[in-house]
Amino acid sequence: MSQRLQVLLEDTEVEEIRRTARAHHLIVAEWVRRALREARRREPERAAEDKLDAVRQAARHDFPAPDIGQRLGEIERGYAGEAAGADEMVAELET
Repeated sequence: MSQRLQVLLEDTEVEEIRRTARAHHLIVAEWVRRALREARRREPERAAEDKLDAVRQAARHDFPAPDIGQRLGEIERGYAGEAAGADEMVAELET
């Protein structure tokens, strides 16, 4: 279902929009629809505060993590096809 949207603009703005639409070989209505769609696409889907709240909530958790040297070594072994078995990984975590 389509709905009409009425927007009040200054005469100079309307003329500028007309010129721009004409330059793109569009009628004003189509140019405005495209401009509004593009503006909506640029808007974030979630507010910045919502995203920050999610990060803050995740940061409250305390998960064990190896130091960077150990992590990089595990990654390199995985790339080389030498991933440690479960027993070896547990032994590394205990040291």
